[in-house]
Order: sequence, then C-alpha cells, then structure tokens
Amino acid sequence: MTRIDHVGIAVKSIQEAARVYAEGLGLPCTSIETVEAQGVRVGFIPIGESEIELLEPLSAESPVGRFLERRGEGIHHICITVDDIGAAMEQLKAQGLRLLSDTPQTGAGGALVAFVHPASANGVLLEITQKQ
Repeated sequence: MTRIDHVGIAVKSIQEAARVYAEGLGLPCTSIETVEAQGVRVGFIPIGESEIELLEPLSAESPVGRFLERRGEGIHHICITVDDIGAAMEQLKAQGLRLLSDTPQTGAGGALVAFVHPASANGVLLEITQKQ
C-alpha cells in the first residue's frame, strides 16, 4: 500500500459540486468519466499527488444512489493505491477483513479496484486500486 489515491465524495450533481471546488477552492474538475460497471459518473479533481473523486449515481438503485438516499451527500470512501491488488486482497482477507467481492473489478480509468466492507474498517468504506 503506497499512498492515498483519492477520496470519493457522493454528490447529486457533479456539475454543481465541481463548481464549489473550482470557484471556492481553485481546484478544477479536469475530467468526467462514466463507469457503467459501478453505476456512476466520476469527476476528477487533482490535488497534489491525490485526487478528489465526485461520484454521481447513474440511477437511484446504484450503490452510490442508495448511499445518497440513506446518508445524503458526503464522503463515500477512501482509496489506497497498491502495487499488486491480488496480493493486497489476500493480505486483507488473511487479516480477517471482509471484501465486497472475491475478484477485482474495473473502475475509473480502467484501474483494478476492490472494496473492504465498512463493518471491517471502523465504519469506513475502503477501496484499494491498482492502476493499469
């Protein structure tokens, strides 16, 4: 595990949220991508060596859509970069952490991703990612 890759923030509208970061903080959203497999549109805001990811659900039934319904807008997850996602997943499982899937999924930018259930991580949804 090498660094914090990004912090994911669930939002109702990437356009509206991006305006706050650009106008209020001088941090522009540099690109937006749709990730059908995860049911989201993702807006990327680079900051230093990390990013803020704005997550807008494609539907109310998507994981981010359900999150917004239950909790409203706010921090959704923290993502950590790993060199080898398969090895990292095995290490997490060996430590007794519950993963949301047994195999890596494809995330934004084609990266491989896996999630640790919040019940295993002090109430925080953790994502690990291996960039391709």
